[in-house]
Amino acid sequence: MEFLIVSGMSGAGKSRAVAVFEDLGYYCVDNMPPQLIPRFAEMCVAAEGRFEKAVLVVDTRNGTDFDELFTALEQLHGLNCTYQILYFEASAETIISRQRETRRKHPMQQAGMSMQEAVEQEMGALAGVRARADYIINTTAMSTAGLRQHLLELFVQGKERDRSMSIHVMSFGFKYGVPPEVDVMFDVRFLPNPFYIMDLRMKTGLEKEVESYVLENPNTTEFLDRLYPLIDYLIPQYIEEGKTSIVFGIGCTGGKHRSVVLTEQLNRHIAERGYHTTTVHRDIGRE
Repeated sequence: MEFLIVSGMSGAGKSRAVAVFEDLGYYCVDNMPPQLIPRFAEMCVAAEGRFEKAVLVVDTRNGTDFDELFTALEQLHGLNCTYQILYFEASAETIISRQRETRRKHPMQQAGMSMQEAVEQEMGALAGVRARADYIINTTAMSTAGLRQHLLELFVQGKERDRSMSIHVMSFGFKYGVPPEVDVMFDVRFLPNPFYIMDLRMKTGLEKEVESYVLENPNTTEFLDRLYPLIDYLIPQYIEEGKTSIVFGIGCTGGKHRSVVLTEQLNRHIAERGYHTTTVHRDIGRE
């Protein structure tokens, strides 16, 4: 069982980081009291593989005495668990600006205390955690996309980094409306429609006869020859930009024949390049 302890200054990016780790399959607990960590670890171990990686956020919201945290972490070794500490910080000016945007009270701020004083006090309280951190990330000049990319570089290896994006390929019929969740849409109504072939009308694009009819058309071949390089270019760009999921939509008139065939073809092409992808045929069962 692997634990990642996330700590650091209020407003330095911990919540954004947790969202990234959730996308990566970590079980995340925000504002975990340190004294509960050993018991939580025991429960995870007892689950026998259900939880393999967990992120626990521990910061000044639970007080300023972090001796309990270090004591709890030492107990993890006896449970055959490993841990690392990831610490977030930013300049005082950046922290103050972000706190003002959220309109929330700083956890260290007391009556009569300025925000600057609260930030400085928090820095001092966290000094021991920072000193023991395995990773320190300063988010002063870091965008959300930049933070995600940095976390992927630290905690995801090789091609697994690309697989962190969830890709869906959806077929649909324009007569039933464009799916609102589609990010990139392709209209294939220019291809010959199997609906007008009596032997194919009641079949779907998942059946061999319809697939052959659609794929044997020269226009389909040219379309796929142009589509595949575009998709191969787009996906890495979206990953670099920080997207965690994308939906490609392929539409025909009824969503039963042409779009289904081409959705299956595109899904196969994407999967062969090592990405995690799924298909959805929204309208295949409609009359």
